Amino acid sequence: MWQRVRERLRRPMNITWFSLVVSLFTVVAFHAPLMRAVVEGDASWLIVASFVVLLVVVNFLVTTLFLYLGRMVGRVVMAILMIGNAMSLYFINTYEVLLTRQMMGNVFNTRYSEASAYMGLDATLYFLLLGVLPALYIVLRKVDYGTLRRFVLSVVASIVAVVGVGAANMNSVLWIDRHATTIGSLVLPWSYVVNSIRQYNHVQMLNREPILLPDATITDEERDVVVLVIGESARSANFSLYGYDRDTNPLLAADGVTALRARASATYTTEGVKAILSHKRVEEYYEALPDYLARAGVDVVWRTSNWGEPTLHNVARYERVQDVKAQHSEADDRYDEILACGLSDIVRGATSAKQLVVLHTSTSHGPEYDKRYPKAFRRFVPACNSVEVSKADRGELINAYDNTILYTDYLVHTVIEALRACDDVRATVIYVSDHGESLGEDNLYMHGMPLDMAPSEQVDIPFVVWTSDGAPLREDITTVGHFHVFHSVLHRLSIDSPVYDASRNIFAVEE
Repeated sequence: MWQRVRERLRRPMNITWFSLVVSLFTVVAFHAPLMRAVVEGDASWLIVASFVVLLVVVNFLVTTLFLYLGRMVGRVVMAILMIGNAMSLYFINTYEVLLTRQMMGNVFNTRYSEASAYMGLDATLYFLLLGVLPALYIVLRKVDYGTLRRFVLSVVASIVAVVGVGAANMNSVLWIDRHATTIGSLVLPWSYVVNSIRQYNHVQMLNREPILLPDATITDEERDVVVLVIGESARSANFSLYGYDRDTNPLLAADGVTALRARASATYTTEGVKAILSHKRVEEYYEALPDYLARAGVDVVWRTSNWGEPTLHNVARYERVQDVKAQHSEADDRYDEILACGLSDIVRGATSAKQLVVLHTSTSHGPEYDKRYPKAFRRFVPACNSVEVSKADRGELINAYDNTILYTDYLVHTVIEALRACDDVRATVIYVSDHGESLGEDNLYMHGMPLDMAPSEQVDIPFVVWTSDGAPLREDITTVGHFHVFHSVLHRLSIDSPVYDASRNIFAVEE
């Protein structure tokens, strides 16, 4: 058998037929989600037929170019893209994601330990059957490259076909524009290739030196601390503080916190955290809240079990889980409560009268929700422990997720208790999530949908506030968002700044 396979692979195949075979395989194997989206978008029969023709012709053209001009290098690149297509299709089918620039940012910000959590049996089958086997065929199959004349004719014919299809769809421009985001994110491999380049350029822009905000001034010497807890993938719908029928927030309810209705400014971590630390929505890269306050003389501490925050330039005390573990060897570094270790001592040891402590958590990060909390918080059972959440029992999936919210309740309560021990300090705790999470509603899972298309589950987030002095909140605010954090922190730390926006301060101001 293997001898026959080797003989078949060694038999030269005309480059035109080889390119056509690869193109047809790419269209059939990887573009069912795209065609489904086109049909569900109420496209005309002309648009549907045009997409099929374009996919075949463009893939044929690109394959021919790679083969003829790149030879073995071109084959290797095509093989890598085939594996990329297979894994992309797995995530599209399993989690209903769109491969936008923002989603590629999520991919590049995912650590190996997180990425491995997505790999189940289905992912392995996608990888081997739709990725590795076709890649081996592309690399090993002998090809008759033919003459330059044949190559030029193939390229010209393909270009003419593309132009012809485009001309036939001139009246469909409005439909295409309306569905451009969805369509562009499902065309493989161009969606993840192009959007990876776009994300790289975006990150390069963010990593440049930020535009400094106008100088801020500390206006009094009273002792104040704000602890900002940034949640991960927490949606308000599963908080009993917001009316959920399960008691997922027993401790915070007893703490007397206030839960404000809030909407996220993004559906993925990088942009969500950036918004939480920004004074307003802008395209330019301005100084983040921790850097701004540190420059003004505030003692700033950042602790994180997550990633995706903007580059911080002025924060002297930046600690990851391993750094906290080195200071507190008794702490369990598998769970987020380690971030609160020694918090009372941190507050008492502040180097300034004003202090900001940021705890960037990962408590409700999927798909392995069941690994985000200790066994003591496995109250809602049975809890899903599979990474293939689209195949899981939805009740078990929600159980696992609700347990992460129960653990979040404990984590924020722990922070409040640590601050209660510092009775000579006026303390504030703000808990806000970077974005929400889908748990199977409309067959969507996790997060990352474009904001203008995102369901409420990915946008409606918890915004929970506690103060040691019972400071009243404004009664005229019904819904808040990420950008309220910056200005509310300035108010509680008595910071005077030209960028302060009173309309985004959640606290009542004494006349």
